[in-house]
Amino acid sequence: MKKSFCTSLIISLIGFTSLQACAQQTEQTIPVAASADNYELELIAKGIQIPWGMAWLNEQDLLVTDRSGELRLIRDGKLLEQKITGVPKVHAQGQGGLLDIELDPNFSDNGWIYFSYSGYEGDEEGYNTSIMRAQLKDMALVNTQLLFDGSPNTTATKHYGSRIEFDNDGYLYFSIGDRGKRDVHPQSLEYDAGKIHRINSDGSIPESNPFVNQSNARKSIYSYGHRNPQGMAMHPETGAIWSHEHGPRGGDEINIVKAGANYGWPVITHGINYIGTKITDETSREGMEQPDWVWVPSIAPSGMQFVTSSKYPQWQGHVLVGAMKFAHLVLVELDGNKVTGHSKLFEGAGRVRSIATHPNGDIYLGIDGMGIYRIVPKA
Repeated sequence: MKKSFCTSLIISLIGFTSLQACAQQTEQTIPVAASADNYELELIAKGIQIPWGMAWLNEQDLLVTDRSGELRLIRDGKLLEQKITGVPKVHAQGQGGLLDIELDPNFSDNGWIYFSYSGYEGDEEGYNTSIMRAQLKDMALVNTQLLFDGSPNTTATKHYGSRIEFDNDGYLYFSIGDRGKRDVHPQSLEYDAGKIHRINSDGSIPESNPFVNQSNARKSIYSYGHRNPQGMAMHPETGAIWSHEHGPRGGDEINIVKAGANYGWPVITHGINYIGTKITDETSREGMEQPDWVWVPSIAPSGMQFVTSSKYPQWQGHVLVGAMKFAHLVLVELDGNKVTGHSKLFEGAGRVRSIATHPNGDIYLGIDGMGIYRIVPKA
């Protein structure tokens, strides 16, 4: 279990309050985001209402999922009118729809594209998070393969999770939120909901998964006790999978994902119910992981991207996260594996839903209701 979490409140420089991990540190680290004044957002394309996920096929082609269920292609900075066909049936209500998208690490050789969505697969009434892969040919998805079907289905339309990410070993990680049943799903290994899962690229289960030999446990589970993770990225140096998740009213978290770890929801949390009542009096418990960062109040985080590009030298080695509630981008500042501070970028930009890095190092943002933007130096 990690060391205890610092419970002192720290007023940040970006307009909201955060709980900061101590690591024998008592003061907010000075932000490194002053260089944001050197950049601006350049509109690339409109026409995608909820750009939930983005993936670059090459230097010209950007795939974007619209939560409504459409898969769109931006080519040379222009949104093509033709929509990609072959997308599975999705339940596009509430927080559901066509969600994240990711390329196979060997995409140039095998052409596999992975995506998550709120699907109707399964025997029970309702829907849950599904993972599919396919190849793209002539603006159509072909050779589609269903790799994972979340169970059980429910008619709830929230907390699908659905961020996906590969690690350096070729394992595919993806999140499923608690699906609105916080007192049933997250702490039980018998359910897929409230978990981060790990599978092989073909959908099979890695023999090294932490619960693969445990009876009554879902074999794909990698970690549990999650509420609704909608950000996931691999650390470019350590190879570790990082994730962030929505808290309730307060308590958004950043976590470094560990095999078999319990992240505590809803037994421990820094959040409260939306109506203002308590969920629990506990913010820590033996055997449950402490978050690496907590936001109070919630920022509604979405999207997550480590900055590796030399085009943004002051941001290199840090993490970008969309803050949908506060309509800006957050720079999460790191010292190695330790979160040391956070700063806001592009205040008032809108609900940043997704973040992607072009092969040339340019960073792109998908903003709800506004379009796809590129971060560029000011003229």
